[in-house]
Parts: sequence; C-alpha cells; structure tokens
Amino acid sequence: MKSWLVEDVMTKAVVAVAQTASYRELVDLLVEHRFSAVPVVDDFQRVTGVVSEADLLRKIEYAGGAEQPRLFDGRRRRGERAKASARTAADLMSTPPVLARASTPLAAAARLMDSENVKRLPVVDELARLVGIVTRGDLLKVHLRPDDEILADVQSGIVDPFLTDETKTAQADVTGGVVTFTGQVDRWSRSDIVDRLARQIPGVVDVVDKLECEYDDRTIPGAGAPFDVA
Repeated sequence: MKSWLVEDVMTKAVVAVAQTASYRELVDLLVEHRFSAVPVVDDFQRVTGVVSEADLLRKIEYAGGAEQPRLFDGRRRRGERAKASARTAADLMSTPPVLARASTPLAAAARLMDSENVKRLPVVDELARLVGIVTRGDLLKVHLRPDDEILADVQSGIVDPFLTDETKTAQADVTGGVVTFTGQVDRWSRSDIVDRLARQIPGVVDVVDKLECEYDDRTIPGAGAPFDVA
C-alpha cells in the first residue's frame, strides 16, 4: 500500500526568480502566469523567500504616503511600509519561507498549509534547493485515483493481511472513493483496525463499516487494537 508524498503530486517545472529581480519583473511574471506567489532563490537554487501578490500590493496600499508612520507602529506594519518602497525581490520577499520536503506526506503538507495560511509550498531537497512546488489543488489530485486502484490497495494492505481468516465472510468494495466493508469478523477491535487503516489510504473519501462482529471486545480489560494505527 503506497503512501503518497509531495513528490508524487508537485509541479517540477517550477518558475522562480533571483533576489535581484525587479518589482516590475515580478508583477509581469505573476500576471503572465496567473501566479499568486513565486519563490526567490539564491545562486545555488536555495529558496530564500517568497514574493506574493500581497507583498507587491504594499506599494499601492502605501502609495503617496497617504498613511503616515506612527510612533508605536508594530513590526508587521513597519515591514509592510518598508516593502512599499522596495525595488527588488530580496527586499520584497517574505522570510523565512514556508517549505516542504519532497518526502513530506500529503497529510502533513495539508496541515502545514493550513497552519501557515499559505496556498502553495516551495518543495526543496535535503540541501534546501528548489525542486518543485505544491499547491492546494495538487494535494487534491490524490482523490482522482480510480476506484480499482484504491480497491487494490484495500485488498493488499488490509483484507489480505488483517482479514485472512475472514476472507470468505468479509469483503470490500469501492465506489466513488468510498470504501464499504461487508461480512463478518470475529471481534469488534478487528473491525476498528480495518476502518482506521482504510481511511489512511490515498484517495479514500469515506469508509462505511457494515461488518458484523461475533463479539464486542471493547468491554474486555486490556483488549483493543493489537497495534497503533493512528
């Protein structure tokens, strides 16, 4: 059962800019490619920052000095004001950049995007060199997997190893990414393991557990899953 990683869905032909790129060059690039942000790299292709549309809009927001500096302006406000007069990517970019390794699981990448409130992540290798970029839309590609591929993972990763004794009485089906288990198993804890493992398979939308249990071992002291699948 393959675990999908960022490298499986990222865009490898990524557009980046040098630290010396001018404000006008950045605007042209984002408008031409309809990007919301672009990574900034040094001479060794290491990502040093990211310039977003928000960074570029500071020049418009503070145009003409309509809003005068205040004595107690916070660090964020002072940084925004500085970007309003910046001319190059080095001065416009947001740092430190929020990055992902190519080996990052998709779930971890999604949590990182959410916690950092970003729509895309530059992807780097072990030396922090740019190798790709992954967006929210890229992460959703996993749900384009055909049902037969998902079913094959369910069969090889769950049914065969964990329902060996129940293969004649328990079975799985996948429709629209929804996995449905039917049949009978010997105890509730086995059904619980099957359910949790299925939800970890890339492309699974939901799991419907219709397995009947011969007995409920939740009330037995010390009973439970024989291993942690969380």
